[in-house]
Amino acid sequence: MSHGNARLTVHGRLLIVQRHQAGMAKAHIAAAMGVSRQCVKKWIDRFDQEGLAGLHDRSSRPHTMPTKTSDEVEQKVLAARAEHRDGPDVLAPKVGVPARTVSRILRRHDVPYLRECDPMTGDVIRSSKQTAVRYERERPGELVHMDVKKLGRIPDGGGWRAHGRSEEVRGRGIGYDYVHSLVDDHSRLAYSEILPDETGKTCAGFLERAAAYFATKGITKIERVITDNALAYRQSEEVKRVCAELGATRKFIRPHCPWQNGKVERLNRTLATEWAYRQVFTSNAERAAALAPWLEHYNTERRHSALGGKPPISRLLPT
Repeated sequence: MSHGNARLTVHGRLLIVQRHQAGMAKAHIAAAMGVSRQCVKKWIDRFDQEGLAGLHDRSSRPHTMPTKTSDEVEQKVLAARAEHRDGPDVLAPKVGVPARTVSRILRRHDVPYLRECDPMTGDVIRSSKQTAVRYERERPGELVHMDVKKLGRIPDGGGWRAHGRSEEVRGRGIGYDYVHSLVDDHSRLAYSEILPDETGKTCAGFLERAAAYFATKGITKIERVITDNALAYRQSEEVKRVCAELGATRKFIRPHCPWQNGKVERLNRTLATEWAYRQVFTSNAERAAALAPWLEHYNTERRHSALGGKPPISRLLPT
């Protein structure tokens, strides 16, 4: 494709050829088209040699690449990786090529990263992202995502974010808060609470209150609830009971595939960056009090890229 400032497109090149065939001088064609005479000659010659196909854009890749790594060296790198299971920095002196070249060869041949492989056998042990294609349910309440994020509590007077990592705050940890969240797949409407634990009873109570909150926003029916495989979700009779009362089917992600619950995982990240760690809090109560106003902003004002720059409330009917 021609770049944005190109004077000639395929149609302009064809016009050069047509004017030349009509008997117009090359110098006059160049002046009329605003290009050099060498440019006019190039396209006329290419048309004579290749016809209309010669007027189309070509790749700028050179015809020959004298410095390209040979197939023999690439196979040597791949064999060394399979034998030693080392990274580019270690393999480079063994095969006699720069570490950057080793890295490019491994990526070009889709060799998995060491972090994805068993250190003893070299077999890939990390699950592939089979659900990497984004999806979105058609209506509110068809699927909701549920999860818990663990946050360290803030001691009175502030923790290390307020005072720095010093002896003054060392060892002042006072436990954790558990931020339970529910996100609607279609609208991205979110509801969160700070609770003292993540037991089945606590999760069930949260789900009841979250469903009630969703109802006030127009989501009166929850059809499916998807969670990770935490015992509180999978084995809790309380959670099972609440789902039955709501008429919702329980769904669980595939083990070690957190992206299948990605919408609430993304909310967890947003909670951390825009609420929990956005400013320095001097007490746990101060941070907790800031959650509800932030959620209201998230649901009614904050722009969401997946919703075309609109907030979640824009996808729900007025109540």
